[in-house]
Amino acid sequence: MSEKISRTRTVALVGHGGGGKTSLAEAMLFNAKAIDRLGKVDEGTAALDFEPEEIKRQGSISASFGHYAHNKYNVHLVDTPGDDNFLSDAAAALRAVDGVVMVGDAIDGVKVQGEKVWQFVNQADLPALFVINKMDRERADFDKAVDMIPGMLGIKAVRLQLPMGAAESFSGVVDLLAGKAYTFAADGSGKMTVEEVPADMAEEVAAARETLIEDIAEADDTLMERYLEGEELTADDLAAGLAKGVRERLFVPVAACAALKNMGVQPIMDLINRLLPSPLDRGAVAGLEGSREPSAEAPFSGLVFKTVADPFAGRLSMIRVFSGKLTTDMQLLNVNRDTKERFGQLYAQNGKNQKNVNEALPGDIVAIPKLKETTTGDTLTAVGEPIQYATIEPLPAVISYAIEAKEKGDEEKVFAGINKLLEEDPTLHLGRDPQTNEALLSGMGSVHIETTLERLRRKFGVEVKLKTPKVPYRETIKGSCRVQGRYKKQTGGRGQFGDTWLEISPAEPGEGYVFLDEIVGGSIPRQYIPAVEKGIGEALLGGVLAGYPMVDVKVRLVDGSYHAVDSSEMAFKVAGSLGFKKGAVQCKPTLLEPIMLLTVTVPDDAMGDVMGDISSRRGRVLGMDSKGSLQVIKAQVPMAEVLTYQVDLVSMTGGRGAFTMEMDHYEEVPGDVKAKIVEAYEKAKEQGN
Repeated sequence: MSEKISRTRTVALVGHGGGGKTSLAEAMLFNAKAIDRLGKVDEGTAALDFEPEEIKRQGSISASFGHYAHNKYNVHLVDTPGDDNFLSDAAAALRAVDGVVMVGDAIDGVKVQGEKVWQFVNQADLPALFVINKMDRERADFDKAVDMIPGMLGIKAVRLQLPMGAAESFSGVVDLLAGKAYTFAADGSGKMTVEEVPADMAEEVAAARETLIEDIAEADDTLMERYLEGEELTADDLAAGLAKGVRERLFVPVAACAALKNMGVQPIMDLINRLLPSPLDRGAVAGLEGSREPSAEAPFSGLVFKTVADPFAGRLSMIRVFSGKLTTDMQLLNVNRDTKERFGQLYAQNGKNQKNVNEALPGDIVAIPKLKETTTGDTLTAVGEPIQYATIEPLPAVISYAIEAKEKGDEEKVFAGINKLLEEDPTLHLGRDPQTNEALLSGMGSVHIETTLERLRRKFGVEVKLKTPKVPYRETIKGSCRVQGRYKKQTGGRGQFGDTWLEISPAEPGEGYVFLDEIVGGSIPRQYIPAVEKGIGEALLGGVLAGYPMVDVKVRLVDGSYHAVDSSEMAFKVAGSLGFKKGAVQCKPTLLEPIMLLTVTVPDDAMGDVMGDISSRRGRVLGMDSKGSLQVIKAQVPMAEVLTYQVDLVSMTGGRGAFTMEMDHYEEVPGDVKAKIVEAYEKAKEQGN
């Protein structure tokens, strides 16, 4: 069993959107005969991009899975999305793998999304290979792309190959260690011919090989000592040093390919086998308490890192096995929920195609159908042998829309459908704003939300309307006053009477509503004072300027009078409410708006445009930091100005910008903006809205 585990590789393909990760995965599966045709993303025939929304957008929107055998190694692939809208799936997938293949391209090198994904790779401490794809495209420049890696990713890049030609003339690669040239048929067959290094490249190859040997020697003190003493390092020495450098993350080795034409892919498959670690190489897997060895003899444990809603098999729980053996006759313990789960089948996935398997060992990724209680992030173990792995935290949402059912009567179906999609996509969040009472759907971007609604329509047959959410303004006061709140009503029988004197003033920011009982001498009986406080509290819910809740207000109840027969709790509640509403108008009421802390990461050449745009949104730039070739801008911006910022930033930066945003504080709305808000409120009131 240990021999089989040592020949298992569990790998995620990561990188920026449009870099060709899916095309590379397709070519690997095709070369290993795991699929029978080489699909193409832009033609909608890719095995791994099979959802209708992926076919429509010609790109991955969620992680997909494949497995193949190559030269007696079993490889599990996770093809991850690179679009900002779906990066959380990439982050979650890294919890399930032992290494990554980072895919850049020969035209753009590493984009901002790739830099963001690399942060996830760093956090997971995963060894990596780097592949420069699209060597067959116009403007392909291998050296330029390689030179971007240290600045963007902060790690040394080591060339293992040199491409032969570029763009239309790309024909293969030179393996610097083997000293051989591999040429490929351009028909997608993957046929490879091994040849001698072309004479016109001999000098360049010799220099690059010497640099590579130096880089490898630096990864191992013993090798470095021998190298400096002039000893020639053997092929085995270099192979061992290269593997050590990769697994200790001292550098990333770089290879080249044209995945769409299946050129250069087979050597990459060999590199995965040789350089990326097995579960045994990675060692014991740490839980919240204790750890488990990646041995078939250890008690079973695994992490559910993704949930897939399959139209035929129902809900599929994708699990990475960390220890022990998983078989179809087992009863499992869900440690997070302290419940037991039974199941009858295990599947190995190749895109949407499933193959029944009888067992899974450490390093394997399999799908378990129809688990009743288990969701993404749960740990499953053998009963009686619990261990819990850290849950998977989704990335924070960056955009929210107010939603409502398109057809009346569909509300229940809409929210039931969205809740089903939440099981599959933890980055979605459905909530309700307590102030505006709007249902809010939040996600990673406008495309993420749109895709969710397309899936909602396809799977559940319901549609929703999207609206920009209302800004949760608040009202407060800047002045003080003393005011009487009096309520008297005579109806022939017992009347209603309540009389209060209030002193209203601003409270400290963040204090909310402060009520002080300063009645002396019994001018208002004690039993009526809570009613006064409640009446003022209810009046605060609808402010006097534009109907928004009032905050940071201090009210002292200082005097009043009562009637022995006509006074009641209701009368004093109304009196308090009337008095506050009358007094608030006299206390210089004003509007407050939420201010967001915005952190924007952009390339150098877009910094000026982005900073100018922030200023035009009434924003204040707090500071800037350099991060390689990127600039990180921190700013405070009113929420009203950034409700659709994700869409605007994509437009400004050509998709190269990224941002996070969180609520920071409230501050006063400028006079001209306040006037427009109040005017809109008055107009809506006149129209009965």
